[in-house]
Amino acid sequence: MDARVEKAISHIQDNLSKDLRLEEVARTVNLSSSRLNYLFKTEIGLTITKYVKSLRMERAKSLLETTFLTVKEIGSECGLNDESHFVQNFKAAYGRTPLRHRQDHHRKHPDEN
Repeated sequence: MDARVEKAISHIQDNLSKDLRLEEVARTVNLSSSRLNYLFKTEIGLTITKYVKSLRMERAKSLLETTFLTVKEIGSECGLNDESHFVQNFKAAYGRTPLRHRQDHHRKHPDEN
C-alpha cells in the first residue's frame, strides 16, 4: 500500500472524533485533496469521505455494544456532534437506530452486559 495512504489512514484513525476535512488529511501527507482522494480510492476502494463515515459507524456500533454511553455521547466520540445526523447515518448503515441496535445486541448477548 502507498505509504501516503497508510499515513492518511493513521491520521484518520487517530482523529476520528474530530471534524476531519479532506484538505487537512491531504496536508498531513503533502498531497492535494484530489490526488489523495484518487490514491485512496485506488488503494482502499472508497473515497476518504466514505471511509471516514464507515469507520465512524463501526466505532459507534462497537461503543453501543460495549459501553453504556448515551447515543449523544457516542455520536460525539465518533465525530458526529449532531445527534439526529448521527442517528440517520447509523440507520442508513445498519438498518436500525442506535438504541434499537443496542437493545437487540444485549438481547442476543445478555452475558456481555
